[in-house]
Amino acid sequence: MKWGVIGTGNMGQILIESWLSSRTIEPEQLYITNRTISKAMAIKEQYPSINVCEDIKDLVKTVDIIYICVKPLEIHPLLLNIYNYLSKEQCIVSITSPYSVERLESMVPCQVARMIPSITNRAMSGITLASFGNRITDQMKGYLLQSSKIYSTPEQIDENVTRMASDIVSCGPAFFGYLAERFIQSATEETLISKEQATKLTEKMFIGFGKLLEDGHYTLPELIEKVCVKGGVTGEGIKAMDQHIGELFNYLIRATHDKYREDIEKISDQVLNG
Repeated sequence: MKWGVIGTGNMGQILIESWLSSRTIEPEQLYITNRTISKAMAIKEQYPSINVCEDIKDLVKTVDIIYICVKPLEIHPLLLNIYNYLSKEQCIVSITSPYSVERLESMVPCQVARMIPSITNRAMSGITLASFGNRITDQMKGYLLQSSKIYSTPEQIDENVTRMASDIVSCGPAFFGYLAERFIQSATEETLISKEQATKLTEKMFIGFGKLLEDGHYTLPELIEKVCVKGGVTGEGIKAMDQHIGELFNYLIRATHDKYREDIEKISDQVLNG
């Protein structure tokens, strides 16, 4: 099958690199385009065999699967622009959470899926969150799931947990990366360790932490229990965190869900008035 990517920003590029590094798709079968075409051409410099389409309609006419990797408010005008070039055999795949598969399916004549990626997919790891429209065939659904297994672990989700699942899978690396940065900053403020050394140690710790979980040595609660020796230093650190972390993550989840609802309202107004 021929795949197309509309939008080669951060996530679009991460997907492209994940697919090609894992040989999920051969570069000759990949067609990409971007509003600023020079960004797509820069990717072609790295992967000379991929195809860059300056006209978005040429891409749509050529490929079987179309990944939409643009901002949520850009999707509606994009779909209006390409609608007449879509066929029922094709499949549109959105990577953004505010657009439900039901809404997408009501806007196009083809099959629809939503596959929300994570930056961890670049390391052939992490989750891809999958949802499917009612018109998608078993063959296309199976193909998308099987393909995503090459560079990630696909997880089918219900619509009512889409935002929370995305917070964990897609936003999580940024959230916990930020916490790690704050940890490093505090370490340099409170002790004589350099930022360079604290950063190196923290990054290596994260790699080992992930391996422990990946290899099934411990669950998260077991890992805490093993490190947190009674009366020890770790226990005092956990106690300090417990006292001061408060409702941090509650506020975080409320903020992302407020933004999610805001985006859905803007999309609804856009579609209604479009």
